[in-house]
This record gives sequence, structure tokens and C-alpha cells, in this order.
Amino acid sequence: MGEVRGTHDDAGVRDLVDPFGRTIRDLRISVTDRCNFRCTYCMPAEGMQWLPKSEVLSFEELEHVARLCVQRYGVDGIRLTGGEPTVRAHLPVLVAKLAALTVPADSASPLAGRPIDLALTTNGATLTNCVDELKAAGLGRVNISLDTLDRTKFEAMTRRDELVRVLEGIDAAIAAGFSSVKINAVVERGVNDDEILDLANFGRAKGVEVRFIEFMPLDAEGHWVNDKVVSQDEIVERIAAVHPLESVPARGAAPADRWRYLDGAGTVGVIPSVTKPFCGDCDRVRVTADGQFRTCLFATTEFDLRSVLRSGLPGRELDDAVAEVIERAVGTKWAGHQINQVNFVRPKRTMSQIGG
Repeated sequence: MGEVRGTHDDAGVRDLVDPFGRTIRDLRISVTDRCNFRCTYCMPAEGMQWLPKSEVLSFEELEHVARLCVQRYGVDGIRLTGGEPTVRAHLPVLVAKLAALTVPADSASPLAGRPIDLALTTNGATLTNCVDELKAAGLGRVNISLDTLDRTKFEAMTRRDELVRVLEGIDAAIAAGFSSVKINAVVERGVNDDEILDLANFGRAKGVEVRFIEFMPLDAEGHWVNDKVVSQDEIVERIAAVHPLESVPARGAAPADRWRYLDGAGTVGVIPSVTKPFCGDCDRVRVTADGQFRTCLFATTEFDLRSVLRSGLPGRELDDAVAEVIERAVGTKWAGHQINQVNFVRPKRTMSQIGG
């Protein structure tokens, strides 16, 4: 286990740096393990055991962790995930709490002295019910999952006949005026890889960036095999054959490589988690809905924040105790997830239980 550099003192904010020199700037918060879909690459059709309400972190507890990460360590980006985050009651209340956080002026972050970058990942099916409230509460960016434009295929992949509502949610997000609306599409060979160009054209028509995601081994049934992965190179080749592309400069810590359409119709991205992982630049950590701190989507070890948050410690003592867990966890962050290597171990939790 490495040592993390990032302890706090009265001198101000300190970077949280893992054993491989990566500075943590991005916090993913899962607000619920519940979901109104049953996507085949994420959840089983039946039998999910939902967390009791008492085990899920409250908005106040989530805000406490977020505030500590922002103010003490200069974290400048927070993304809300699930399950499906919009099924959590009163979500705009949490958004307002988090949108009020400002990156310390003495942070080394590019957003020093400015509000955090606050984003949401959603399946979009219930977005029309809350999109205006979320925007008014301070949400900046939205990513919406859309793996197919075919209604029959959509129902087979999500086990729900909700394509029309998702498309309405996308339109509502665009109309709401977020700083960014993106489409996330998981590509699985033999399932929806014949729609790569259709989805790219959908993004071009809507004026939004589609980000294709390589199929990852987090499916509930454990049926993932490498042959089902459609690589970044293949995805880009298929699109470029019809719409010529040019590469956008390096992604840095962002998960997606991006390309610009030469005809000016926007951009397209690919998250190559399997064939070209971005682990070497990864700047993110995660908190699950039940308060477990994870340093990687594929981590096999979790660190319990919930018990500390509910320990009854006062003020600064509580902050220091939570910070100690975070620093200890970041001190174990590994170089990479090792998918396709002999020592790769699948996480015990599915994607919906971790937070995407």
C-alpha cells in the first residue's frame, strides 16, 4: 500500500495525490442503488436486493463528504449517479446543496475560486418530470444513456419499453439549456453494434455529443467476454467511413477520446475502458449509495465512510475522521484495473450497486 500525499492543515487546501502521482479532482456520488430499468449489462432481470433506506446516505451526509473533498482537497468535479439518480426523491434539494460548493481560491485546480462542475448521469426516462427543477437548482451538465434507437431492441436491452420517454427526456434536457448534454451508448457486439452510425447521426441531428462506451465486465449475469467488445478503433472507423473525422487534442483525465466531424457537425467520443484504458490519468474516486468509498469502478476493496459519518463525533473531529478514511483509501489506488489480464478480478458488485 502506498502513501497518499494530501493531509490538511490550517495553511489551506492540499492536493490529494495517489501513490502514482495522480491528483484526485473528480468525485462520483451514487445517490441510490435503485433503478427503473434492468439493463442486461448492468442488472439481473429479477432478484435485486435494494438497500434499506436506513443504509443509504442522507443528503446531509452526501453533502458533508462532498464539501470535505472540495474544501480540503480541491476536488472540482462532482457527478451524481445511481442506479438511476432521478428515482431518488427530492433530488434537486441535493443538487442545490452541491451546486453551492466553491473550489477554494488557493487550490491548484483550474476551477479555483469558482463553483464546482456538477453533472448527472441518467437513463432519461423520468427526466421530463424534474429537468427544470434540476437546472434551477444548479445542475450544469447531463449525460443520458441511449444504447439503441430501435424500440424492440431497447426493450430487450433495458427490459423496459421506455424508448419514447428517454427520447423525450433528451429533448427536454436540450431545451433546458444545460452547458452540456451528452449521450452515452454502451456498444455490445451482436446486440447493438449495427447502430453505431445511426446513433452518431442521431447526435449530429440533435447537436449533442454521443460517447460510445466499450462493453465492460460489470454485467450482473457475468456473461462478459472479450469477443463482445467493439473496440474504439472499430467504432471510429465505422463512423469515419461516412463522416470524416479529425482527432481532438488529448483527453487528459477525461475518460473519452474525442473526434471532430470535418463538416462542422460537432463531435463524437469513445470511452475505451477495455482496449485503451485511461487509468494512467484517472483522477476520480467514488462513494456508493451506502457510503462506501472506492478508488476505482473495478476496485475490490471498499472503505466505510458511513460508520464514521454516523459516529457522533463533533465538527472538526468528524471532518478529520472522514478525511483519514479518504486519505487511507486513496493511498491504495492502483495503477489500473487489469481487464483482460490473468490477475483481473471482477468486483463483487454490479454497475448499478457501484454507480456509473
